[in-house]
Amino acid sequence: MTAIAGEAAIAFGAVFIVVMALLGAPLFAVVLAAAMLGFLAAEVDLAVVAIELYRITDTPLLVALPFFTFAGYLMAQANTSERLMALTRALFGWMPGGLAIVGFVACAVFTALTGASGVTIVALGALLLPMLKSGGYTERFSLGLVTTSGSLGLLIVPSVPLILYGIVAQQLDLGVHFTIQQLFLGGVAPVLLMIALLSGWTIWRHGNVGRHPFQARAVWQAVRAARWELPLPVFVLGGIYSGFFAISEAAAMTALYVIVAEVFCYKEVKVRELPGVMRESMTMVGSIILILGVALAFTNYLIDAGAPQALFEFMQQHVTSALTFLMLLNVVLLVLGAVLDVFSAVIIMTPLLLPVAVGYGIHPIHLGVIFLANLQIGYFTPPIGMNLFIASYRFDRPVLELYAACLPFMGVLLVALLAITYIPALSLWFLPDAGGG
Repeated sequence: MTAIAGEAAIAFGAVFIVVMALLGAPLFAVVLAAAMLGFLAAEVDLAVVAIELYRITDTPLLVALPFFTFAGYLMAQANTSERLMALTRALFGWMPGGLAIVGFVACAVFTALTGASGVTIVALGALLLPMLKSGGYTERFSLGLVTTSGSLGLLIVPSVPLILYGIVAQQLDLGVHFTIQQLFLGGVAPVLLMIALLSGWTIWRHGNVGRHPFQARAVWQAVRAARWELPLPVFVLGGIYSGFFAISEAAAMTALYVIVAEVFCYKEVKVRELPGVMRESMTMVGSIILILGVALAFTNYLIDAGAPQALFEFMQQHVTSALTFLMLLNVVLLVLGAVLDVFSAVIIMTPLLLPVAVGYGIHPIHLGVIFLANLQIGYFTPPIGMNLFIASYRFDRPVLELYAACLPFMGVLLVALLAITYIPALSLWFLPDAGGG
């Protein structure tokens, strides 16, 4: 009777967790409850959950998250978006489809710096949308560009989601070792491919719209205006790849540099405003770390229960090749990207999917690039992609209008996604022994 009562309690708990998730309970609470229920069913002491929560404090890379996030929020608070727009316009505005290319590049860089596509739409959209429309682009094209480009930078240094994927993947210890620096390198060619395809399609469709003559004086003025921010990528990348900085040290130096630049050089953010920026950015970081901690506990339960191995064996029975697995993976991740925010999707799904992918011979770096490429498209995938609703609210346009505006851009990026998925060399070009050439 006791065993039957215990099984009934476990079943009731599982149903209760599902109901609470459907009613909108916080994600960390749902994951934590699932982990605790799993350990109870396996008769494992729940102290293991606390141990997993504590274990993430021993992850050196975790320090990079708050520093990079704070730096991104601080740059969003200042006029960085205006200077970035002016510089990219001066550099690329003379090209066929130049204003659109300005939008692609500026949005990708700004998203990489701030780590959130919603911030990009809000900050750059107010500048970019009127500029595109006044340059001769249709409103539908302009809305589609701003909405879809808001997530282009998820694979560019210092992308917080990319760092987060690296932290979770390294915790799994699957025997395929890589560094965060290598993850950053893996994202370079895919991002360039996406921007190149979007630019090529724009030139084909709107090549004679919105061109501005190249003016060296305008370039110089834009460079001079952004003189304190331009060294930042060189500073970060140079420090990381020269070995002078570890990732965590580079993040701390980035935050310090941005404080000096925005508060003391540009003087666009007051010292008294810093606590508010810190509070807002650390709220975001706190939610990420909390979800990460409970997800690692849930991952530990899944591994103990043999879930990844069982999933791999099931896939082997029904999926005959890595190519088919990757096709199914793209479908699943596109759906998840439209339902979950990128941080939750990375934390929850990586422990399940990465062991299966490695079993099919897919390198973790390649999977990480595929993962984030899918999630950035999922941001504007109808019907519930997050960017669609942010842009609808920001520009006061019906969501259905944004669906239609985003579809051509989505088609181009899906072509890029197929290339990224089935040509590993795009992500592994620096690893000759891993299929990178």
